[in-house]
Amino acid sequence: MRRLASGVKLFRSRAASGSRLALGSGAGRKGLKSGALGPWSSVAIGLASTAPAYSLAATLGLIVAAVGLQAPVITMLAFVPMLLIAYAYKELNASNADCGTTFTWATRAFGPRTGWMGGWGIIVADIIVMANLAEIAGIYSFRLLGYDSLTQSRVWTTIAGVAWIILMTAICYVGIKISAAVQCWLLFIEVAVLVLFAVTALVRVYTSSPETAIHVSAAWFNPFYVPSAEALTSGVLAAVFIYWGWDTAVTVNEETADSTRIPGRAAVISVVLLLLLYALVATSAQAFAGIGSAGIGLGNKANEGDVLSGLGNAVFGSQGPGPALSKLLILMVLTSAAASTQTTILPMARTVFSMAAHKAIPSRFARVHRRYLTPTWSTVSLGLASVGFFVLLTTFSRNVLADSIGSVGLAIAFYYGLTGFACVWYFRKVLTRSRRDFLFKGLLPGLGGLTMLFLFCYAAFGVYAAPDYGETSINLPFIGQTGGVTVVGLGALLLGVVLMLIVTREHTAALRLQRILLPHRLPQRTAVEMASRYVPADSRSGVGGDWFDVIPLSGTRVGLVVGEVIGHGLLAAATMGRLRTGVRVLARLDLAPDELLSRLGDLVGQTAKEQAAAQGAGGTRPGDDEALGVTCLYAVYDPVSGQCSMARAGHALVAVVLPDSGATTYPELPLGPPLGLSGLPYETAEFQLPRGSLVALFTDGLVQTAADDLDVGLGLLAEVLARSGRPLEELCDRAVATLVPGPANDDAVLLLVRTRMLDDHRVAVWELAAEPAMVGNARTMATGQLGAWGLDELSFTTELIVSELVTNAIRYAAGPIHVRLIRDQTLICEVDDTGHTSPHLRHAAADDESGRGLFIVAQVAQQWGTRYTPTGKTIWVEQALPTAPAVGEAP
Repeated sequence: MRRLASGVKLFRSRAASGSRLALGSGAGRKGLKSGALGPWSSVAIGLASTAPAYSLAATLGLIVAAVGLQAPVITMLAFVPMLLIAYAYKELNASNADCGTTFTWATRAFGPRTGWMGGWGIIVADIIVMANLAEIAGIYSFRLLGYDSLTQSRVWTTIAGVAWIILMTAICYVGIKISAAVQCWLLFIEVAVLVLFAVTALVRVYTSSPETAIHVSAAWFNPFYVPSAEALTSGVLAAVFIYWGWDTAVTVNEETADSTRIPGRAAVISVVLLLLLYALVATSAQAFAGIGSAGIGLGNKANEGDVLSGLGNAVFGSQGPGPALSKLLILMVLTSAAASTQTTILPMARTVFSMAAHKAIPSRFARVHRRYLTPTWSTVSLGLASVGFFVLLTTFSRNVLADSIGSVGLAIAFYYGLTGFACVWYFRKVLTRSRRDFLFKGLLPGLGGLTMLFLFCYAAFGVYAAPDYGETSINLPFIGQTGGVTVVGLGALLLGVVLMLIVTREHTAALRLQRILLPHRLPQRTAVEMASRYVPADSRSGVGGDWFDVIPLSGTRVGLVVGEVIGHGLLAAATMGRLRTGVRVLARLDLAPDELLSRLGDLVGQTAKEQAAAQGAGGTRPGDDEALGVTCLYAVYDPVSGQCSMARAGHALVAVVLPDSGATTYPELPLGPPLGLSGLPYETAEFQLPRGSLVALFTDGLVQTAADDLDVGLGLLAEVLARSGRPLEELCDRAVATLVPGPANDDAVLLLVRTRMLDDHRVAVWELAAEPAMVGNARTMATGQLGAWGLDELSFTTELIVSELVTNAIRYAAGPIHVRLIRDQTLICEVDDTGHTSPHLRHAAADDESGRGLFIVAQVAQQWGTRYTPTGKTIWVEQALPTAPAVGEAP
């Protein structure tokens, strides 16, 4: 989508009756319900996503088995890398509040392929954990209702789990506000029961002293008491992922008030609150139950998968409110799993939605419900994918399901670590700006990324790869027996690599085509000094449409072009190449800017009609040709007169900095319709530019990336151009660093030119009367000027050219005749008259009395042509200058 000059927005797709495609791909522009969540709702979603009760119930026994009495400090140490990554989320979200989170940020930092893998990591982790959460929700539903026998039935637990997925998918579908309200209530129940459990356990430890009770000791919080470094690493590896899920608070950023600040703060607050909650519950549970391997001891392998449910009756007792509170503890685990099921759907759906909005996956997944303003296809399809994965694995093998759940840690470490590294690389140019930037945008995220990389490698190639780890092992070729957890985890990520290569091939091809079609380098011209920058968009949705060009014209003039194609991808890049070729061909006809745009618009319109007819549309359809609606600015600068003429199609802008004032101005050019669309005729504006004037031609991607407000972007560009005396390459670098600090959603082009003027001694002009006697005078004056320039070698051919052109002007036109010689990189001879008939080169027959002179001129000239002026026409001829003799060669 682009905004056209008339203020109308042009869209490519029709909306379905109940949903429509995302309005755009930028942050806050996709059509989700903005401002629906506040600070408390964001924190609640971040906390609920981690499923605190279930995470502790399923993990605390594993931590105790690894480190013994130091389990509380291990849960606290695991908080550190999560806090580091939370700061990476906070800083990246402040810069770009896009619901794609890791996908979007990694794309901007490292390119579309890495970004796609970041999004894939989120999808893999969420779909796998959905199967586990659904099974737990189903089991605890039966326990709560007293049907303990059904908890052992694979069929009934699967049916109940599927029902929970469907219910939570429906809640996510009907609106983010309903989802947030459900989360707040479920979280309140969960946290209240956890705190009640922890307080009751501690009170009983110091009052009634159960047999298993141990008084809290300072040694529990000293990591140096852990038996070995391997035990410490294993414990942290088990504990670090009980914090996973807080990033959901950031994933719903586009639906949160103050989207650049609240989600990031909510993420950090969620991690800190989880630290307090986990430290309290882990300490109280260990103090009450101990770490023994029998009974309710946390080291009992029979209770390893759920230590809290077994502690319910022991902590609350069997008298009075005890049974009810024990049931409440079961309800707590159920609500924890249910809440996490819902909040797992939220980030997964929004990641897929953002990937579709950026065209990284099919655009149908970018549909938004017209009433609820929630992702439709992405929510429903991922709910169905979770159901299918859950049913398939429970039907096929519970052992494979268990190993799949264990492998989720690899996907989590992968995309969390990628986010940390993306933060460092994304902000690398500003890390030295202040201590705060270095700390929160560089050091902390970098340490978090390194920690996650270590945990990923240690788990994938050490702990999880052991054949006796998990429920299954697989004999891999060249490797041997390998733990099923590693095989499933790495296999899922490698599957993403294959899909990524398939999906991103169009972006790669479009970028390659764009690079080929754009000028590789700008050869320096006499008329202007030049520098340029092209910054491709970071996703499939952006690359392909913008171009620039510098075209040498007759009389040492130069044509400057900047344009922007509406569409994206391979078609847009091909369209850009087609238009650039069209502009170059028309420019060689020496057309005025307004006439060139008119003919280019006719070409675009005619092509659109032919395409519509070929497709059997029966007429034109404005959306069929990528070239329709293209914006383009064409300028011609003459270094002899200092005159610059411009015309524009669409909303293209130009900046001019005069050498005497140093102030940046944006001239008001006459507005013309985008190419191929009907409207007012194009009009040329003319300016007189002094020597050393700076002219900047650019596309809107340059001034709308750093700030959505066009005026803000233009102000930033003006500040950069104010230092117009600096080298153009330096100004280009400064402009890109200021206006496009990281990769952008849209292509950005900047073409800077500094004007020059030819010195008077390099130009000679004579005015002649239209009389035959003037032909000899013209030859004499031309040869005299060549002698002054030291170009006597060209005297004979120049006399021939001048004689032929002046003779034709006298014969076929009336009024005064002007002859001009220009010494530049070539010798240019121009003759202008008041006639409007252009001579045509042809082969003269043997009996023809005329037609041979122009043919002879064409043979001795390097090139020649005609350009029309308001008072007539100019015939110009260029000759190559004689080459200087080589060293040691006789002159």
